[in-house]
Amino acid sequence: MTAALAAFRDAYADALRRHLDAPTQAGLAEGYDLGRRALVEGISLLDLTENHFRVVQAAQQPADDQDVKLAETALEFLLQTLAALDIATRGFLDGNRRYEQQRSRADDLAGRDAFRTALVESLQDGFFVADSHATIVEVNSAFGALTGYGAADIPYPLPHPWSMPEGLRYPDLGTEAQRFVIPIQHRDGRTVWLAVSTSALIKPDDNEQIFVGTIRDVTAEHDAQARDQAASRLATAVGAATSVVEVLAVGLDELRRTVGAETAVVSVWPSRNTGPEVYVSGGTQVTDRPANTGQIQSTGDATRKPSPANALDARARALLDRARRRPGRSLIAIPEGTESSEGIVAPLGETGDAALWLRFAAPRAISAADWTLFSLLIGHLSLAVQRARNFDQARSTSLTLQRAMLGPIELPPRFSVHYEPALPPLEIGGDWYDVVPLRDGTIGIVVGDCVGRGLSAAVVMGQLRTAAQTLLLGGAGPAQLLAELDTVAARIPGAMCTTVCAAVLDPVRGLVRYSSAGHMPPILADVSEPGRLLEGGRSVPLATFDVPRRPEATTALAPGSTLVLFTDGLVEQRGVDIDDSFAKICAVLADTPGRLPREVADAVLSRLRPAAGYDDDVAMVVYRQPPAPLRLDVPANPDQLSAMRRSLKAWLAAAAVPHDLASDLIAAANEACSNSIEHAYRDGELPVSRPVRSTDASMGRATGATDASDAGRVQLTAECDTQTVVIVVTDTGTWKPRSADPGYRGRGIDMMRALTEELEIDHTGPGTTVRMSVTLPAIKSPVANPLRGTQRRISS
Repeated sequence: MTAALAAFRDAYADALRRHLDAPTQAGLAEGYDLGRRALVEGISLLDLTENHFRVVQAAQQPADDQDVKLAETALEFLLQTLAALDIATRGFLDGNRRYEQQRSRADDLAGRDAFRTALVESLQDGFFVADSHATIVEVNSAFGALTGYGAADIPYPLPHPWSMPEGLRYPDLGTEAQRFVIPIQHRDGRTVWLAVSTSALIKPDDNEQIFVGTIRDVTAEHDAQARDQAASRLATAVGAATSVVEVLAVGLDELRRTVGAETAVVSVWPSRNTGPEVYVSGGTQVTDRPANTGQIQSTGDATRKPSPANALDARARALLDRARRRPGRSLIAIPEGTESSEGIVAPLGETGDAALWLRFAAPRAISAADWTLFSLLIGHLSLAVQRARNFDQARSTSLTLQRAMLGPIELPPRFSVHYEPALPPLEIGGDWYDVVPLRDGTIGIVVGDCVGRGLSAAVVMGQLRTAAQTLLLGGAGPAQLLAELDTVAARIPGAMCTTVCAAVLDPVRGLVRYSSAGHMPPILADVSEPGRLLEGGRSVPLATFDVPRRPEATTALAPGSTLVLFTDGLVEQRGVDIDDSFAKICAVLADTPGRLPREVADAVLSRLRPAAGYDDDVAMVVYRQPPAPLRLDVPANPDQLSAMRRSLKAWLAAAAVPHDLASDLIAAANEACSNSIEHAYRDGELPVSRPVRSTDASMGRATGATDASDAGRVQLTAECDTQTVVIVVTDTGTWKPRSADPGYRGRGIDMMRALTEELEIDHTGPGTTVRMSVTLPAIKSPVANPLRGTQRRISS
């Protein structure tokens, strides 16, 4: 007997006796622990059972009534002890049974492995198995055909040889099953779109997660969808364009990005006798000159304005000229007959006067899907160009109609008019202006606003404008004109509630009479002063109520003051207080005493223009009252010429003399003053300098220069009336006759005569007087603003 067995038998006997003496659950638990000890120490069931019966037998007494109960207690203790041994025995038997089953299953799977392989290989879709690290460990032959990577090179760890930088990766799946579409790069270099379907599984032997999935080629479906989306994007981009310039500015950018071209070039031949206009989008190397010459804008957006034909090199011009003569919808790869193409050319439209060149960043093969996409997109662009041409024709017709109805083409001097309709693309509306020179030297002004927009409002506007002009020419004053227009408006459908402001200017007397029928008040600004509203003579709009007598007001026009009449579209904006808009106009006028009326109008419009543009028609008339005469008294010193020129330039701007004519007058006056300084006082020394006496009356301020003694001075006087500007230069020196052979000099008088209309030189008295005069030209008024949208900036 071993020591372990002896120790166990003693421990068991002690525990059993204690339990027989006092049966408890603790005793049973001790018996269970002894059973586990027997299992660990290798005690056999026979030794345990023999020891149990010996202990029980020793505990029994002869003819004891408690024998039955003692036997039951002993049996309960034995069973509790054998429980652990029983569990171990059954576990062993179950393990043997599972082993036999697994062995049988393995034999069965081994027999069916060939069948499974044949089944996977027969699938038309690609099949793959990936481990938890996204390493492809098994593929079928279809997978190799779709990707170019077959079973011979397995495994395929990350990054997969067919993957693209933006493609999905298997570790990113994160769910039990996923379906997605990704692009891959086939081994032959082409891009293939695959529909992937995956499922996550757990391997029973090691609980490792794996992915099993299939792939299917959906390149054709993806290309078709991409073509539809690209065509939709292009159609949407050019949908709002209403001119050829807008269509090409937007469409070329979208077309270039969609097809992956580096440059998109369009040449348009407006007529047979002129060269083509060139439109370019993207960085380009098709020019004869560097990009910074200004011939082509290559900033990534289509050029906002057409460039001349010589902006392209000779090869590009020849390609486009040849392409426009091809049949419509024909596409030609450049160079022809090669596998890789650097670009394509195609006619644009059906009229043979436009062609397109798409140049790739690097030569590439053009697939059948590419040809389909190019044809579809160029077709959409051709339709958009044709639609824009139809809009251009309609716009030309509408502008001709507007030119006939809106107002005079030539305005008196010191006037500027501006009209900006809010309704594209026909560019006409219900606001109008009129400037009418009258027989007595006064000037009539009418600014009105019909209810509504578009062609119907323009028709009403044309009738009212004609009636107002007739009344002005017939001698009607502002109040009488509005009273007569009440009767006219009552007979014109749609003319009710028209607002009108009528005024009669007297430039000679410096007065303005005005009357308003519910219209915006005119604004008058003196030199360097904020404008103020002229709110007199106000009454109700036309044809609304019976007005016994329309009021009239009269206001003086200070020399150099600026008068602005406008319609409500200028000041009425959503979310902006109209008083704030009036204040902005008044502030702008305070800073514009030295600007031309046209520049004043531009400054006002720029200051008040909303970010999205005006949402109502705007008509505006700007008038500048002749300034006070300019009188300069300068020393006969060449150093004073620059100050004289600056003062004269400011006065001419205040007198609303156009810049080119002002430059001529300044040059002529400078020559006259130079002659006086150089020749009038040639017999004596020039006097020592001292402060100059010089007054710029038109600007309302005194200017300082250096003066000299009264014996050596030059005086310049500039005056203007309604039509004429007169500049007089005088000195007190001696007349120098012209030389018979002046050589390289002595042509100052010829230059002054060429720069002015009339030149008179009087040297009969003491000193010399040079009198120069010009007639102010009529102002060529634009009927409408330039076509809107051509200056709009688009990000590629």
